[in-house]
Amino acid sequence: MTRPRSAPFRTTFLSRLVAVFVALSLCLQPAVAQSVLRDAETEALFRDASAPIFKAAGFNPNAVDLILLNDGSINAFVAGGQAIYIHSGLVGAADNVNELQGVIAHELGHITGGHVIRFDEGLKPATGITVLSLLLGGLAAAAGSPDAALGVFMAGQQAALGKFLAFSRAQESSADAAGAKFLSDAGISGRGSIEFFKKLQNQEFRYGFSRRSNPDAEFYSTHPMTADRLATLQDTYEKDPAWNTPPPAELQARFLRVKAKLYGYLAEPQDTLRAYPEYLTDVPARYARAYAFHKEAFVDKALDETKALIASDPANPYFLELEGQILLESGRPAEAVAPLRKATQLTSNEPLIATTFGHALIATEDKDNFAEAEKVLKTSVARDKDNPFTWYQLGVVYEAKGDIPRARLASAEQQLMNMQLGEAVRSAEAAESALPKGTPDWLRAQDIAMSARAMMERQKKSR
Repeated sequence: MTRPRSAPFRTTFLSRLVAVFVALSLCLQPAVAQSVLRDAETEALFRDASAPIFKAAGFNPNAVDLILLNDGSINAFVAGGQAIYIHSGLVGAADNVNELQGVIAHELGHITGGHVIRFDEGLKPATGITVLSLLLGGLAAAAGSPDAALGVFMAGQQAALGKFLAFSRAQESSADAAGAKFLSDAGISGRGSIEFFKKLQNQEFRYGFSRRSNPDAEFYSTHPMTADRLATLQDTYEKDPAWNTPPPAELQARFLRVKAKLYGYLAEPQDTLRAYPEYLTDVPARYARAYAFHKEAFVDKALDETKALIASDPANPYFLELEGQILLESGRPAEAVAPLRKATQLTSNEPLIATTFGHALIATEDKDNFAEAEKVLKTSVARDKDNPFTWYQLGVVYEAKGDIPRARLASAEQQLMNMQLGEAVRSAEAAESALPKGTPDWLRAQDIAMSARAMMERQKKSR
């Protein structure tokens, strides 16, 4: 992974955290390092776009995780239970939210069909997790333009995952049928699904792809798109009453914002400025350029874009979040507090935004702000326990107030998620020895130590 050219964090503990995050990118399979990208706006879009599909399939929408991976290839897959993993390259290749919904419906068909590959210990506990927010931490791989992502895809760098998820043609057909039913029952057109699969087939022709010459290529290996299968799908979808139903305009607008945001975050700044030149003044263009300018440390230009975004929609929490993050990462945390506080309030303490707000309060180095930071961060971890950065900051607050046992417990939480198992055991034992016996925190310290030891033992046995 490479670090973007945005201004570095201004505090010592954040510099250390950056080093940890770079070293501990999430590996989902042996050959390709993939990191989970966390962003409040993107996750909200995924939830809202998929909710009617999940309901049509008889699932509680909150019971299926949609996880964005930092990978420029075009792919989506299921693994480790009720979780759908979506590559950033797939979002970049899609033209509308309906295409994304078609992919989600198809992958949900694999879940309902029992096609999920289950690793021995489960994906997440076996590999650990590094949470990289699109905004939080200033870390990204420069994935380039959609064309570049397709080039990487066709170059065959996805062989490892293809071997993990080489579903049979029968299973793919089953997932097709299930996905078509889910979309139909949800009143969502299958037009996007057909358009996306045709797009993939066109890329196959464009690059002269042959399964025979490259049997492990990722999406084609896991999602074989024969002409007969595509014709069957099209016939099914065209007969559906929802075929000519366009996606809701508001949902489509949100998709275009997220797509531009992701592009601006991952691509090289010069590529972003070519794709979204300054004469374009629509929201997606301003969103993408704000990231490009920020990565180049053109703070004033980046803030000009965010101010224009906020002027167009003053109550949009994600525009306010972006302004606050740019100010924070540019060494102006005191100025970042107001927009981040408002964004947190507007989203009813959305955990990722609240974490960034808590970060800004701490970064002011004003001890009067630490009580509010503690309250905000506690609320964040209560709703999302799987963000190691939140635990890190909460530990900083505890240490600043002299509550060393809870600072060690927060460190243990973070270390366990980052698979720093030895450190997690030591931190948990230190916390346990100093916390009142029988309290929830004391019990949690025991749980962390036992979990870390068990993982270490399994690692030894697997060698």
